[in-house]
Amino acid sequence: MGSLGMQELIIIFILALIIFGPRKLPELGKSLGKGLAEFKRASNELRQTWEEEVRLEKEKEAMSEILKESSLSSPASSSDDHTSAG
Repeated sequence: MGSLGMQELIIIFILALIIFGPRKLPELGKSLGKGLAEFKRASNELRQTWEEEVRLEKEKEAMSEILKESSLSSPASSSDDHTSAG
Protein backbone atom coordinates (compact mmCIF):
# COMPACT_ATOMS: atom_id res chain seq x y z
CA MET A 1 0.00 0.00 0.00
CA GLY A 2 1.85 3.02 -1.27
CA SER A 3 0.85 6.55 -2.05
CA LEU A 4 -1.44 7.40 -4.93
CA GLY A 5 0.15 7.74 -8.34
CA MET A 6 -0.65 10.30 -11.01
CA GLN A 7 -3.09 8.01 -12.83
CA GLU A 8 -5.06 7.32 -9.66
CA LEU A 9 -5.27 11.03 -8.85
CA ILE A 10 -6.55 11.84 -12.35
CA ILE A 11 -9.22 9.14 -12.08
CA ILE A 12 -10.30 10.42 -8.66
CA PHE A 13 -10.46 14.00 -10.00
CA ILE A 14 -12.56 12.95 -13.01
CA LEU A 15 -14.94 10.97 -10.79
CA ALA A 16 -15.28 13.92 -8.40
CA LEU A 17 -15.93 16.23 -11.35
CA ILE A 18 -18.66 13.91 -12.66
CA ILE A 19 -20.26 13.33 -9.24
CA PHE A 20 -20.12 16.86 -7.81
CA GLY A 21 -19.92 18.99 -10.95
CA PRO A 22 -17.58 21.86 -11.74
CA ARG A 23 -19.37 24.35 -9.47
CA LYS A 24 -19.14 22.26 -6.31
CA LEU A 25 -15.59 21.03 -6.89
CA PRO A 26 -13.74 24.14 -5.56
CA GLU A 27 -15.91 24.18 -2.45
CA LEU A 28 -15.31 20.46 -1.96
CA GLY A 29 -11.55 20.95 -2.39
CA LYS A 30 -11.55 23.76 0.16
CA SER A 31 -13.46 21.64 2.66
CA LEU A 32 -11.16 18.69 2.04
CA GLY A 33 -8.10 20.90 2.56
CA LYS A 34 -9.47 22.25 5.83
CA GLY A 35 -10.30 18.74 6.98
CA LEU A 36 -6.83 17.46 6.16
CA ALA A 37 -5.21 20.43 7.92
CA GLU A 38 -7.33 19.80 11.02
CA PHE A 39 -6.47 16.10 10.96
CA LYS A 40 -2.77 16.89 10.64
CA ARG A 41 -2.95 19.36 13.52
CA ALA A 42 -4.78 16.86 15.72
CA SER A 43 -2.33 14.06 14.90
CA ASN A 44 0.63 16.34 15.68
CA GLU A 45 -0.98 17.29 18.98
CA LEU A 46 -1.57 13.64 19.81
CA ARG A 47 2.05 12.79 18.94
CA GLN A 48 3.36 15.62 21.13
CA THR A 49 1.14 14.53 24.02
CA TRP A 50 2.30 10.93 23.64
CA GLU A 51 5.98 11.96 23.57
CA GLU A 52 5.47 14.15 26.65
CA GLU A 53 3.83 11.27 28.53
CA VAL A 54 6.67 8.91 27.57
CA ARG A 55 9.24 11.49 28.70
CA LEU A 56 7.45 11.99 32.02
CA GLU A 57 7.22 8.24 32.57
CA LYS A 58 10.97 7.87 31.95
CA GLU A 59 11.69 10.68 34.41
CA LYS A 60 9.40 9.05 36.95
CA GLU A 61 11.20 5.71 36.56
CA ALA A 62 14.59 7.42 36.88
CA MET A 63 13.46 9.26 40.02
CA SER A 64 12.09 6.04 41.46
CA GLU A 65 15.41 4.31 40.80
CA ILE A 66 17.33 7.17 42.44
CA LEU A 67 15.06 7.06 45.50
CA LYS A 68 15.41 3.29 45.67
CA GLU A 69 19.21 3.52 45.56
CA SER A 70 19.30 6.31 48.14
CA SER A 71 16.98 4.42 50.48
CA LEU A 72 19.23 1.38 50.26
CA SER A 73 22.29 3.39 51.27
CA SER A 74 20.59 5.65 53.87
CA PRO A 75 19.58 3.08 56.53
CA ALA A 76 23.14 1.73 56.78
CA SER A 77 24.61 5.16 57.43
CA SER A 78 21.87 6.15 59.88
CA SER A 79 22.24 2.87 61.81
CA ASP A 80 25.97 3.55 62.11
CA ASP A 81 25.17 6.94 63.63
CA HIS A 82 22.89 5.35 66.21
CA THR A 83 25.45 2.73 67.25
CA SER A 84 28.23 5.27 67.77
CA ALA A 85 25.99 7.55 69.84
CA GLY A 86 24.78 4.83 72.19
